[in-house]
Amino acid sequence: MSRVSLRPAVLEAVGQLEAAGVHSPHTDAEFLAAHVLGVQRSRLALVPMLTAEQLVEFRKLVDRRAERVPLQHLTGVAAMGEIDLAVGPGVFVPRPETELLFAWALAQLEAAGHEHPPIVVDLCTGSGALALAIAHARPDAQVYAVEIDPAAREWARRNADRQAADGDTPIHLHAGDVTDPNVLSPLNDRVDVLVANPPYIPEDATLDPEVADHDPHRALFGGPDGLSVIAPMIGTITRLLRADGVAAVEHDDTNGSQVAALFADTGRFTAIVEHPDLVGRPRFVAARRTAD
Repeated sequence: MSRVSLRPAVLEAVGQLEAAGVHSPHTDAEFLAAHVLGVQRSRLALVPMLTAEQLVEFRKLVDRRAERVPLQHLTGVAAMGEIDLAVGPGVFVPRPETELLFAWALAQLEAAGHEHPPIVVDLCTGSGALALAIAHARPDAQVYAVEIDPAAREWARRNADRQAADGDTPIHLHAGDVTDPNVLSPLNDRVDVLVANPPYIPEDATLDPEVADHDPHRALFGGPDGLSVIAPMIGTITRLLRADGVAAVEHDDTNGSQVAALFADTGRFTAIVEHPDLVGRPRFVAARRTAD
């Protein structure tokens, strides 16, 4: 069986992806090579050769990535916390910055102690990313996830079934509108930690082709100002949280102060904090529910 060196193939791919405007050409080329070889990216150095068939497959994937098909659609997976999620057409691809929201949720659960099994809600769950990552990290938690879009919900169900089969505590996946005043009403005043990564991009925003052409628009856009889902969702959050319960909502980087104001205007939250992402842009707002 003829074999070729991996390194020149990866360098060729890097040049092709760079020319196509891909933001992380070296990283993406290595992820695609690792996918073809069936290894972790960190172990590529241990597999220095490709078969001729693998080289053909690799080049086909690189061609598609150069067409700005999302990397995660080509590999079929996206990471959140310690789990991998199946993703593809019809569901929003989780972003690395949402890891900050996940880390925040785990820190809040740890700080709350272990007096009772915590109740966690993930609004606009999409692929199930936050809900399933939390359930994996905290098997004692009761995790509820809400998603309105049927196609996205199918991906979430697929991921939830796989994680449960692997031994994780099953989540409760609900079809629903997060702005509905009755969604998850049996949990009123009971939720300890709530996270949400809702549609929040202003409609006139300019987006990369990977996003504009491949992510479902229903999962992206939050009206003219990016707040058409977040603003009414604040009522749902207020209703669900117990006294001293906490919530965090991811938002567009133009809307940190506006989202903080939405929490403040209810008069039902304290400790309202605007959190930046790793490059300092406003990324999510957290708040603590006061007693009635």
